[in-house]
Amino acid sequence: MGDHFFSAEPQSADVRRTVEARIWDKPYVFTTATGVFSRDRLDIGTSVLLRSVDAPTGPGTFLDLGCGYGPIACALAVEAPEATVWAVDVNNRALELAELNAKAAGVGDRVRAALPDDVPDDVRFDQLWSNPAIHIGKAELHKMLLHWLGRLAPGGVGWFVVGKNLGGDSLQRWMTDQGYPCTRVASAKGFRVLRATNAGPAPS
Repeated sequence: MGDHFFSAEPQSADVRRTVEARIWDKPYVFTTATGVFSRDRLDIGTSVLLRSVDAPTGPGTFLDLGCGYGPIACALAVEAPEATVWAVDVNNRALELAELNAKAAGVGDRVRAALPDDVPDDVRFDQLWSNPAIHIGKAELHKMLLHWLGRLAPGGVGWFVVGKNLGGDSLQRWMTDQGYPCTRVASAKGFRVLRATNAGPAPS
């Protein structure tokens, strides 16, 4: 099995570099590394997502699902200074970088980098942001999304970016069929930006 960005412990040498990005009109410098998703730049899908959706500004508990080195998590915490942001990934190197980048952005006290199983069961999210790892396969993707969509607070919103040729339209229909009404809010550079909501009661 080759080394993937969704490996728990990347086997590649930990070679680090920095990348610059502008998110919601603010400049960032992120530390990235080999073995982590899109280490050479802010990937196009994430850029499309962040350009298509306004930054949240109020209080709340947010989730960056599949956070990588943490650009979404950092930007959410900067834009919403009263929010707590969970940065979740299966890749321990990515989590280390997300924590490092959050500290560099001045939001290390409000970004909580964690493995999926380390997020307390009682935490509910007002917003979920994700450029999901489609390449883990449809069955695993659906399992992952159902788990985290189920942890949206009543009225909570999930924002997703998915390549059109990787099933963005079918994923929109699937989330709606699962009880999370989903609409397309933007389409650019071959990507769909989707908005899913939890209209039901909180999970027991």
